[in-house]
Amino acid sequence: MLRAVKKEYGQHFLRDPNILEVIGRLADLGPGDVVLEIGPGEGVLTRYLAEHVRLIHAVEIDCELEPALSGLPDNVDLVFGDALKIELPQDATKLVANLPYNVATPLIVESLDGLPSVGHWCVMMQREVADRLFASPGTKDYGAVSVLVQLAAERTGFHPVSRWVFHPPPNVDSALVAFRRKELPADFPRLKRVVAASFAHRRKTLPNSLALAGLTTRERAAGALAAIGQQAEVRAEALAPADFVALTRALE
Repeated sequence: MLRAVKKEYGQHFLRDPNILEVIGRLADLGPGDVVLEIGPGEGVLTRYLAEHVRLIHAVEIDCELEPALSGLPDNVDLVFGDALKIELPQDATKLVANLPYNVATPLIVESLDGLPSVGHWCVMMQREVADRLFASPGTKDYGAVSVLVQLAAERTGFHPVSRWVFHPPPNVDSALVAFRRKELPADFPRLKRVVAASFAHRRKTLPNSLALAGLTTRERAAGALAAIGQQAEVRAEALAPADFVALTRALE
């Protein structure tokens, strides 16, 4: 009998074992890897990973899944808790997960600087969200998460995924996206605040958006934009990721 799922946790459990080999290839798994898996669900991916890596830290929010996750291999460290609230292990070298759709974006953004030992991500997520990660400036998908991810990583793989590999099938398409870390820009926490404020009011000009977010005044923002060769009327989606690094420095 298929287990009932909890909508508040965005649960869609993997059912098709064929997708596991795709994950393994995109994640470039190796015997020395320490993997962080957020949302192991019923443990299908967990058990596959355990055969290919040294150690898995699995974090599951739903304590009612404990029976389904019993008998995991010895190299799996299972913790029940909210991944957005608990302290995550700092020794993980890769983040490989079928991420719960409702928390995928904040988990990825926080991992960029919050988990500095992670050098490679391979994550399943809603296709719409996956498209945003490496969207180009000026497109509808381009936003704050695009800027931050592209400043921190480069994409190494992408694989559309049928909704029928899950139980229950989601009402949206999914995708696997893999990316590898590159050196973070200086003062990344401040940069994150500038980027978030810039996109907080997408229809407004950047000086207005930054001022409404309380980050600076319109005048200072306009001056900083002028210093990096941008007009005061520009909107956030027109700036490339590197422009936000320059803008953050100019605002100092």
